[in-house]
Amino acid sequence: MADEVQCTGPVDNGNGSLGLRVGAIFIIWASSTALTLFPVLTRRVPRLSINREAFDFAKYFGSGVIIATAFIHLLAPASSTEELGSPCLNSNFQNYPFAFAFAMIAMFAVFVVEVIAFRVGSQFANKLAYDAHAGGHHHAMEHGGNPNHTHDSHHHNTVKSVSSDDVENAATLPGAGSAAEAKVVADSDSSAPAALTLSTQASEILGVMILEFGVVFHSIIIGITLGTTSDFIVLFIVIIFHQMFEGLGLGTRLAFLPLGMKSWIPAAGALLYGLVTPIGIAIGLGVRHTFNGDSTTAAYVIGTFDSISAGILLYTGTVELLAHEFIFNDKMRNAPLKKVIISILEMLTGAGLMALLGRWA
Repeated sequence: MADEVQCTGPVDNGNGSLGLRVGAIFIIWASSTALTLFPVLTRRVPRLSINREAFDFAKYFGSGVIIATAFIHLLAPASSTEELGSPCLNSNFQNYPFAFAFAMIAMFAVFVVEVIAFRVGSQFANKLAYDAHAGGHHHAMEHGGNPNHTHDSHHHNTVKSVSSDDVENAATLPGAGSAAEAKVVADSDSSAPAALTLSTQASEILGVMILEFGVVFHSIIIGITLGTTSDFIVLFIVIIFHQMFEGLGLGTRLAFLPLGMKSWIPAAGALLYGLVTPIGIAIGLGVRHTFNGDSTTAAYVIGTFDSISAGILLYTGTVELLAHEFIFNDKMRNAPLKKVIISILEMLTGAGLMALLGRWA
């Protein structure tokens, strides 16, 4: 009952498991970083290369993990009586589902940002794809950055659209690198497909950036919670698997960013993800004597952050991952039915396992 709820619960100092909490910083850092870096390294280091089926499993499994995280691990707690549904909060929070409202606002905010960024990126791509001074195409872009390559710009008998899957498939060939990507782009002998390719790649990069922001945002909260909670052991075990599964999904997206095989950005994104939860744990340990996870302020702050993170991951999970991978993807539309079913089952497996972890955290 509401009148029995204690809105100023005890402050947990965590002294009984301080050593294990400190060790958790390094354990979670190592496990989450390893799983996130794994797809990035196996795609860029020939000696570590794995077959495409393993990459596909990690990608679709990770998509399910991201979506389940949004629903089970973020939106559900945010709307519970421990966060924005707490009877200790302002009466307005008792009469309106603010957790869902904040998630919806975050989702539409991401949508607006992506629309604006895509329009700006498309305009920039059009400028790159057409060189007004030469009266033809931007050859440095179309031929892998080789400005010495020339040909008659008026002889265009074939217009070929270059999709991100073309770039992805070329880059996964043995020994493939920037030359393979340049070969695919060079096959597009028209400024319009070239501009389309650039804008599509920019959209992919933006989508992964939004995904990274969402998982990093809520991983900090996870770390602070783990550093201050009284139910440390169970939560620690669950979060290890949570961060590993989520990192695997993020790592596959980072690995296939259309940035070239020598780009440091995918590795940097993986390292950043691996660091944020340990940083959150360290913060939690530092404030464990003063931070009260049962307080009204904590309910407001953590509930709002969880709601915003849920909205971000719901958008990226349903639009960037589900829709783009299964509905608007030419490769998936033309794939054998067996391949489509297997991919869906892999995604459902990731979602199911992540939802199961929600039983304990």
